[in-house]
Amino acid sequence: MKIGVLAFQGDFQRHFELLLSMGADVRYVRSAQEIEATDAMVLPGGESTTIGKLLVRFGMMEPLRARIDAGMPVFGTCAGAILLAKQIEGSSQDRIGAMDIRVARNAYGRQIESFETDLQIDGLQGEPMRAVFIRAPIIIETGANVEVVVSFEGSPVVVRQGALLAATFHPELTGDNRLHRLFLELAEAPAQADLLSRLR
Repeated sequence: MKIGVLAFQGDFQRHFELLLSMGADVRYVRSAQEIEATDAMVLPGGESTTIGKLLVRFGMMEPLRARIDAGMPVFGTCAGAILLAKQIEGSSQDRIGAMDIRVARNAYGRQIESFETDLQIDGLQGEPMRAVFIRAPIIIETGANVEVVVSFEGSPVVVRQGALLAATFHPELTGDNRLHRLFLELAEAPAQADLLSRLR
């Protein structure tokens, strides 16, 4: 499968390098034509307002929505999760709006209040998952079709809806590829993937 990484702004290179190290066929995406040439996409962290504006400016928002509607798997991290959300608290910014979640931006505070923590996941093989939260959003509401995969302090931090996966932190920054591996499995067979059971 051809895995695209949206490469406008943010930490897209880390996603690219991590996926490449896992043997994925990965390429940068900066145009509507490149969206059409990919089978699945990663939406990286960065500044969600800027990324949304660039998607509109370069004529990519509608093609991306169309591909998602047709079943293309997408993994959004931090700003990418915000862009996937149908509702963004107190904001009318450009967004893809494909996931039935409501998010609050920068919910943990400013840049200097960013933090790292270990996510304790029952039955997860190996060490706890190190999570880096940088001006991270909080998912404050999920729809009936949204599966909460991982929570932290009572709030979902990894959610899945069909072929869409979203994380409010930056899994690409730690070298832990387990979420990316789950995404690749989801991309291969979204109808059969049970991400929660695969974490256990």
